[in-house]
Amino acid sequence: MGCDPRSAAGPGRRWHGAHTARTADGSPISPMIAVLDTHIVLWWFDRSRRLTRDQTRMLARNDADHPLGVADISLWEIAALVEVGRVRLALPVDEWLARATAAPRVEIQPVTPAIASEVIALGSTRDWDPADRIIVAIARVLGVPLVTSDARIIDSKLVSTIW
Repeated sequence: MGCDPRSAAGPGRRWHGAHTARTADGSPISPMIAVLDTHIVLWWFDRSRRLTRDQTRMLARNDADHPLGVADISLWEIAALVEVGRVRLALPVDEWLARATAAPRVEIQPVTPAIASEVIALGSTRDWDPADRIIVAIARVLGVPLVTSDARIIDSKLVSTIW
């Protein structure tokens, strides 16, 4: 596993997303280095060994000047997983979420009109989990890779992935 060579965006390389927010010189508008899938947020803050080497390297680049994006729906997903007993956290969910999303390392990404439109543009994903569609759309609109281990997302090639 690792950075998907079929779709990885790197310095000077652009992936095919038509709605990538960029400046006039072609660089991404956001200093954000990646968007995290929900399971990656959980694994990162719980220091899970399930993270791949490439995912760990990307997460290590995170600092105040290079924040990571977390979809607002991921916060709900984590709370819902705790509620039904599928995930156990070391802290109460409200405290865990507050620590996991503390600025300046993480930027919470809301569903904007551009992101909602991009979700609709992902027509082939209609049978996917709605949260996955939103997370993919956020990464596409921001023009940054998505850190995920979700094979369905990786295999779709709809977004640059780090896996």
